[in-house]
Formats: sequence, C-alpha cells, structure tokens
Amino acid sequence: MTKSLDLGSGPTPKNPFGASEVFGIDVREDLEKNILCADLAVEKIPFGDDVFDFVSAFDFLEHVPRILYLPARRNAFVELMNEIFRVLKPGGFFLSSTPVYPHPAAFRDPTHVNIITEETFSLYFDWQHRLAAPYGFYGSFLVAQQEVRGAHLFTILRKVVL
Repeated sequence: MTKSLDLGSGPTPKNPFGASEVFGIDVREDLEKNILCADLAVEKIPFGDDVFDFVSAFDFLEHVPRILYLPARRNAFVELMNEIFRVLKPGGFFLSSTPVYPHPAAFRDPTHVNIITEETFSLYFDWQHRLAAPYGFYGSFLVAQQEVRGAHLFTILRKVVL
C-alpha cells in the first residue's frame, strides 16, 4: 500500500504516482476527501515522519515565501523543504511543477512570492551541493528528473538519507 500527499491540493488531491491512499493539504479542510487544513508557509505538515511514498506540489511552491519575519526571521521555503523531507519515506519521491524563471508566468500572478529557477533544486536541495544548509536545510534529495514544460519547471526529487 502506497501513500501520497498533495500540497496545495485544492478540492481534489492529485495522485501523479498512482498511490493507493491519497491525502491533501489546503487552506480548506475536507476530511471526507482526506484533505487537512494547514498554512504551510507558517505551519508544519500535519503528519508524522516517514509516512509518505510520494509528495506532490502543483502550482504551489511559488506561493510559499522565501523569508518571513514573525517577528524573528524564518526561511519558510527552506522549512517547507525540510518538512517534505521529513514526511517522505527513505527513497520517496517529491514532484514539483511550478512556473519557472524567466517565463512571465513566474511573475504575473501577484501571489507568486517565490521564484524558482532551473538551479533551485539542484544547487540548494540536492544531496551533493545542499547550498540551503546554512539556512537550516537538513535534508538531502537526488534530482531524479527535471525539465521545462512550457512555462513550468517539472522536477522529481528522491529522498536520500545520508
């Protein structure tokens, strides 16, 4: 039995890996559809460690601020990447599809506060470079697949336990 979690799921969690159990997180809760309410810019993913085989985020990461002051400085995007690492089982996969720089879709929506480039995951969250470590990133991923699809960067990361 495989489990998948869709971040920013909206009313219907996506299941790109064909998992047998699917959960979602959104700003509206719908327990009948396994959707929990959480604001992932400031809250943790409301599940335990090593629960999911897959996590997905379609058109979501660009809405998570890189930095917040509450009142102390927090690196919200890095904290979310830690949370994704935490809830994934070892060897689990994270799929992200987000508007990519320099495409206008990355900028035109005023709620886009986190601009993703083709190097964001490979340099800052990949197990070899981990440039986000000084900002509190404790995880490590392997970039299993990455390609630009129209205006979107489609990335699949695999959780690597060092």
